Amino acid sequence: MRRRSRWLTTALALSVTAAGAGLGPGLVPEAAAITPPVAFTADPLPTWQPNGVVWALAEAGGTVFAGGTFSAVRPPDGAGGAAQQALNFTALDAGTGAPTACKLSFTIGSGTATVRALALSPDQKTLYAGGYFGAVNGTPVSSLAAIDVATCTPKASFRPAFAATVRALAVTGDTVYAGGDFLTVAGQPRHRFAAVATADGALRPFTANADEPGRAVEVTPDGSKVLLGGDFFTVNGTNTHALAVVDATSGSLTKTYPGFIETNSVVKDIATDATGFYTANEGTGGGVFDGRIALNLADFNQRWRDTCLGATQAVLPHRTVLYSASHAHDCSSVGEFPDGRRYHLLAQPTTGVGKLGWAPDTNDGIGEGIGPRVMSVGSKGGVEYLWVGGEFTTVNGAAQQSLTRFASTGDTGAPTTPVASAVSFRPGQVQVRWRTSLDLDDSRLTYRIFRNGAATPVGTVTADSLFFLRPQASWTDTTVAAGQTYTYRVTATDAAGNTSALSGTAAVTVPTVPEAYPDRVRSDGAGLYWRWDESALPYVADSSDGGNTSGVHHNAPALRQTPAAVTGASTAIGFNGTDAKVYSDRRTQVGGSYTLETWVKTGTTRGGKLLGFGNNQDRGSSQYDKHLYMTNDGRIVFGVYTGATRTITTGGTARYNDNTWHHVVATQGPGGMALYVDGVQKGTLNVTTHENFAGYWRVGGDSLGGWPERPASEFFAGQLDETAVYPTVLTPAQVQQHHALATAPAPSVVQVTAAEDTYANAGAPGTNYGSSGSLAVRGTPLYSSYLRFNLPAAPAGTVLTSATLSVKTSTMAGAGTADTVSVVPVTGAWSESGTTYANRPATGAPALGHFAGIPDGSAVHTTGLDTAAVSAALGGSYNLALTGSGADALWLWSSEAAAGEGTPRLTLTFGP
Repeated sequence: MRRRSRWLTTALALSVTAAGAGLGPGLVPEAAAITPPVAFTADPLPTWQPNGVVWALAEAGGTVFAGGTFSAVRPPDGAGGAAQQALNFTALDAGTGAPTACKLSFTIGSGTATVRALALSPDQKTLYAGGYFGAVNGTPVSSLAAIDVATCTPKASFRPAFAATVRALAVTGDTVYAGGDFLTVAGQPRHRFAAVATADGALRPFTANADEPGRAVEVTPDGSKVLLGGDFFTVNGTNTHALAVVDATSGSLTKTYPGFIETNSVVKDIATDATGFYTANEGTGGGVFDGRIALNLADFNQRWRDTCLGATQAVLPHRTVLYSASHAHDCSSVGEFPDGRRYHLLAQPTTGVGKLGWAPDTNDGIGEGIGPRVMSVGSKGGVEYLWVGGEFTTVNGAAQQSLTRFASTGDTGAPTTPVASAVSFRPGQVQVRWRTSLDLDDSRLTYRIFRNGAATPVGTVTADSLFFLRPQASWTDTTVAAGQTYTYRVTATDAAGNTSALSGTAAVTVPTVPEAYPDRVRSDGAGLYWRWDESALPYVADSSDGGNTSGVHHNAPALRQTPAAVTGASTAIGFNGTDAKVYSDRRTQVGGSYTLETWVKTGTTRGGKLLGFGNNQDRGSSQYDKHLYMTNDGRIVFGVYTGATRTITTGGTARYNDNTWHHVVATQGPGGMALYVDGVQKGTLNVTTHENFAGYWRVGGDSLGGWPERPASEFFAGQLDETAVYPTVLTPAQVQQHHALATAPAPSVVQVTAAEDTYANAGAPGTNYGSSGSLAVRGTPLYSSYLRFNLPAAPAGTVLTSATLSVKTSTMAGAGTADTVSVVPVTGAWSESGTTYANRPATGAPALGHFAGIPDGSAVHTTGLDTAAVSAALGGSYNLALTGSGADALWLWSSEAAAGEGTPRLTLTFGP
């Protein structure tokens, strides 16, 4: 259903390097500090902090000047030292963040003094300060002052008279341009913009009269034009809202922008580089423009427009990156994050709107609750520093008021620790997957996968992520043996070598035959497959074949609920019907054909959204369709929006809130819509279209306003399992097969260690070796080993699908053999405590399996056995012998080995 429509997709690249190569957790190659083209780390440096709002910043010779509305500066939290008086101005060392000897007090006789703009002369010898004040260190001025940088004293010869607040400044060699609230300068009419001489403040002929306040002023690099920004609708009587280009000498209009910026939006800041200029925009009310515009200097026309919502206060182009200060909360219109939490510091290329991997953050802070308001770059000792001022009170979650800085070197922040899981749906493969980590100044991270506690990684993956886009990354281990259990852990490393902690351990047992239900879902082409087997919040793994649409738990749904819908080790997820839900963390668009599939179990009488598509993540969507929901009385509804709601609802007396598992499938494609429950088609509708917008998959809750038989709750109370989305239409036969497979007996693996084992030695024909920790096999002179296993019966509804024998060579030198060792049936009677070479039992044929030579070194070795022969012995005792073909002896651990090796061992796999 449509409330508003904006979309543009964003994608990140994922690359995989060669498996088995890499370095240990603490050993990383030397690398650049941060991911290019970002020039600054996201790690804030200790900086003295004002007790109010910083409105203006400027830098000269390694000193940063800050102006605003405050009365003191104090050391960083946790640092020693006392606060110092600072009346609306402070000068700080760019490299240390501490106050310098330069002290200036900006005061006024009545009202509240404030410094709103700072700008330096091209030779950086004079600092110009604008705002609302009547004196600087007692020297009378009128809202605009000139400060000698070398002596930190006001220039008494510079005496312009501005009758109201000055909010913006730009300086050339001989002229100071000002914007603000004033209507006169030196008694002469100058409405909101004016120019005065740099030497004495004498009024220039420049006239660019605006009808509303001026907030930004910037001179083009060639000095010929002045860029004006503010609240105005006219300049010199001509219609041009919020932005204008005028002649630098006369103020006459060069370029106007009628209708270019929304009428309820203004320009707060303008900055230039060699080829363009950039605007920071703020709006009030609905339908505002809050983002950034890039325009070309060659023709003053738009290069690009970033329509993110969130009141942009400042823009700063530096090299090829545009840094901005705002509280961006909705960038869905440019294909990025939907309406939600606020992000206060962003970076993007000067050539486009896509955000870069740099996102240190502040809070909204005091005053108007805007956050950061101004930015400036300073340098000292060969290091560049990005300074940020405003009204925030925290930076990256730590206390820091109104001022902070970030350096071009010294990246110390490690990525977040990956949350990893591992699955295996068929023999020979384990998929290790994780939600990509977050690093505030590195978008490309290197992940290393460690198996079974080893110090050397078995795989390395390089993957991209952003603060709002953290797709699943994965690596497939193809060197695993069926029936064996493996553990995996993952680390994330940034470009500077900062490495996260190891992820929690993910354990998985490799099946000996494919798991029927998940293997079929993957084979049928699911593009999203959430099995709900996670044991920790907040990451939901995508188990589809090659998929990377992971999910995020919101408000802590209940994990690992049993019994699940599909027989076996899989679990379900539980929702509280109040606020718990899951959303996909990858923005996508749905094509003309798709299938929704999930299992549901509930007793609710309040209904709720089961699965659907919406344009938001953790908030209620304003566009929502392609969904399945339950009515209060337990019927299932499948609906799409085509300008009107179009739905299929289950009919008859069947109700599905009966606390049993039900399989629900909905499809739409060229043949229309169809709804299935428990493998049976419940209705069709000849509707082939739906609302076309980019968004996110939602499970357990989302908006349902305007839909027929809207339930009492938009949130679902109950359990869901095996949720999948396909980019195709499943056939009725496929739907029925999925339903049948879910209730079929699940494959299971049983491991059985030898109940008795011993060996016979031709060299000691009367000796019994039943209590020995070793077994021996050789053809000539003869050693034969005998094994007895007590086999279980096959679980109900299953048959034996494979059987393997595992043995382990001992630690003695030469324990291996170059000869073939055969596994043969024992046909005669024997016992562990009584068998000797002299009374050894008879053996039969054919051989059940073979070891074609076993190398030296203590290790487990496995061979497959004849399944039919073993199957015939299920539920009883089964006897085997190991016989050799030559003179090279094989030495194995017996079941009595002191190390408790757990061998010899049979691994039995049962399937439907």
